[in-house]
Amino acid sequence: MKKILITDAVDKKCASFLESAGFHVTFKPGISKDEIISVIKDYNGLIVRSETKVTSDIISLMDNMEVIGRAGTGVDNINLEAATSKGIIVMNTPGGNTTSAAEHTMALMLAMCRNIPQANFSLLNKKWDRKSFKGTELQGKTLGLIGLGKIGREVAARSKAFQMNVIGYDPVVSEDIVIKDGIEPVSLENLFKRSDIISLHVPLNNATKNIISEQNLALCKNGVKIINCARGGIVNEKDLLDAIKSGKVSAAAFDVYSVEPPDLADEIFNHPRIVCTPHLGASTEEAQEKVAVQIAEQIVDLFNNRPIRGAVNAASISGIENKEIKPFVLLAEKTGLLHAQLMKGHLKQININYSGEMLQAFTSLLAASLMKGFLSNKISEPVNLINTPFYVKKMGIVINETKTGSNPDYINLLSAEFETDFDKRTIAGTVFGQNELRIVKINSYSLDLKPEGYMLLYTNIDKPGMLATVGKILADENINIAGLSLGRLEIGKEALTIINLDSDVNETILSRISSVNGVKDVFSIKM
Repeated sequence: MKKILITDAVDKKCASFLESAGFHVTFKPGISKDEIISVIKDYNGLIVRSETKVTSDIISLMDNMEVIGRAGTGVDNINLEAATSKGIIVMNTPGGNTTSAAEHTMALMLAMCRNIPQANFSLLNKKWDRKSFKGTELQGKTLGLIGLGKIGREVAARSKAFQMNVIGYDPVVSEDIVIKDGIEPVSLENLFKRSDIISLHVPLNNATKNIISEQNLALCKNGVKIINCARGGIVNEKDLLDAIKSGKVSAAAFDVYSVEPPDLADEIFNHPRIVCTPHLGASTEEAQEKVAVQIAEQIVDLFNNRPIRGAVNAASISGIENKEIKPFVLLAEKTGLLHAQLMKGHLKQININYSGEMLQAFTSLLAASLMKGFLSNKISEPVNLINTPFYVKKMGIVINETKTGSNPDYINLLSAEFETDFDKRTIAGTVFGQNELRIVKINSYSLDLKPEGYMLLYTNIDKPGMLATVGKILADENINIAGLSLGRLEIGKEALTIINLDSDVNETILSRISSVNGVKDVFSIKM
């Protein structure tokens, strides 16, 4: 009989389902780490939420463990590398809180537009004040959705029931799918200019950090309203508060914050035109019950040799079995991540070329890894080698694959071209020796680039002093250069410079570098 340990307050239907399927279940929410360590070797399965930290030292003692299940989406509390190297499958339950998050967005939208919390507070203070809480209707208003993944499109469906006009921006999701869902695809600038209400449904990354800022708010209508149920840090809270005070923004609603738990003395929690909730997007009875039952079903399927669902590392395990392809799998992921941070415009199609017999034997794995790296930077849902093909299909991403013989210069060469409505960019890479990953070409520029750590990429006029000028800016900010890759096509023309750094560069530094005469297209990249 398989033994399952549940260490967090997962809905009890999880344990009931597993027991009815013939498993021995130990339900101990709140168990200490020391107690977990003392008993974990006896169990075949572990189920957690976010409270239990499944660290490498705990995993090292899992002599009989076959699966770790997370009743929820994020797996940040589980050491994936340690679990993978131990041969343990890690599962989550993506999509279990989609409805709850979408409905909470609608709840905040209505509360914000009708001043419900403020009016309730007034009544609790024994006041009958109807004049101070005049609201606005949703009907006929234009809702701008930044991010059109599962949650964003669910919000769109509900908003259309309120007879709202829905426009949306997403650089990845196919415009055909967006239009089919009744959403008008627009550019980000157009969205800011046209929206009466803006709702955010994107992950936090370099491209989305502070996407609601003084600069972008200046593009908006006077009186625009802002909702953030996605991730803290997407909204520059200081800029938004200033816009509220000036009247540029008439109201805002938050469920997530740049720091959690936040300082409740901050003005954002005490402003009469801001509605706040303490990260309740997934906090419904239905969502918690849904993810509890879902993880139980997935574990039962696993132990009964049915198709695996929700695994975040199962394909990685199969890739590890082949030592030769393993570094190319990592190279593909880093290539996708690099494309994600360099891409401009709306994605049209991806063209992948596999040069060399070994790569051609693992095309599905390499394509999944490439898209895993790309999508991990573009959507808020957790992505992995198992669910990436699902998201690619769901989002209407077109991938064309070709196979060619050995490249004249490389036995195996992986090349990926991302085509957008703005431009085309090709990145090609290979592996030297056993595991030396290299990017050897970006567009027509030949390079020798290690895709790791922090990087600064820019184009510049090929003339003396350019690198020195940028290097001085970095030195002034105490940022050390770890490596350098240069590419040029012709003396005195445009060149490509990529600098490996020991630390990240902030927006202020990027602005200084961008202002250097002859430098353009400056990117900060995290690998």
